[in-house]
Amino acid sequence: MAETGTMRVAASGADLHAAARLLGVAPAALAPELLDPGARLLVGDHTAAHLRRRWTDEGDTEAVVVHRSTHVTDRAALLAVASAWGCSSIRDAGTGRELEVPAPPDGAALPERFAHLAALAATRVEVAVALARDTGRDQRKDDGSWSIAADDAAHDAAVEVLAPLGVPVLSEERSDPPVGGDQPWIVLDPLDGTGNFRAGLPPWAFSAGLVHRGEPVAGLVVDLSSGRRWAGAAGAGAWRDGVPARVREGTTVVAPSGRVVQVPSTAWRVRITGCTAVDLCLVADGSAGAWHDLDRDGTHVHDVAGGLAVLAGAGGVALTDDGTPLRLPPDTEALIRFAAAASERSAHDLIAAVTG
Repeated sequence: MAETGTMRVAASGADLHAAARLLGVAPAALAPELLDPGARLLVGDHTAAHLRRRWTDEGDTEAVVVHRSTHVTDRAALLAVASAWGCSSIRDAGTGRELEVPAPPDGAALPERFAHLAALAATRVEVAVALARDTGRDQRKDDGSWSIAADDAAHDAAVEVLAPLGVPVLSEERSDPPVGGDQPWIVLDPLDGTGNFRAGLPPWAFSAGLVHRGEPVAGLVVDLSSGRRWAGAAGAGAWRDGVPARVREGTTVVAPSGRVVQVPSTAWRVRITGCTAVDLCLVADGSAGAWHDLDRDGTHVHDVAGGLAVLAGAGGVALTDDGTPLRLPPDTEALIRFAAAASERSAHDLIAAVTG
């Protein structure tokens, strides 16, 4: 969502001051909202609106218009924000009026329908993992990672929401359904960073990717610990909290957790978050220059599909350890090894530094 009708999501100090002037409030009153994933400031040439995401007493999610300039008539802008947040409705705090957030029409393109339902699925998962916390017996899987009650709750919540798309859904938490050779499919990591979630150490995330012919077509990653949202689609762009995201060259590399982490010669620093889906989004939004798992056995498709779609929309690339473009298999057991970076040159340099 780069543009929301005639208004855009504020992303700079100039936008902040323009919104404050139009809304008739002090810039200091809105400054924290510019950095809060649960708030959006929309600003246009002569209009502005301030929205917050909240839960109703009935357990639904709504986008509340806290302030708006007198000339806001652009419902498309407000609906776009609410849909990307996974909200069911919009409410004007001043008038009390409510507006239901409609789903895309049945004839809309699959990536558009996926984006809408994936956002709703992430909202359901937020609730499911909170309600499931500490209710089940924790278990270690064969690879040493954790399986907890929240994993199953997240899976069930997400699959129910995504079912109307009518395409196979693969998930870390279930056996893979069959996928036809030319058939699109969705792959989920309903709760990426389970170990972080169990320890109460951010981030942990919901990740969903739409894949066709091995290519990540569209994706959504939501850091459930903070509310940050990354969305993207190949050829259509990428966004972090409603603001356009773009890769940029850098010397910070994010890497999967492990007992030993190799620092490639191309990196000045290595960061480890323990949440692969978020790692790839940090490359997509320019917070980091690259990511790789080339010094270990590999990563599963459910960990990376959502983030790779965001990366593709942001202009980044993903290459396998032999330098060829990555293709995703519809197999949640298979391990894939690759480097993700802002450019092919950076990806090749990273591969050479790690494997050479």
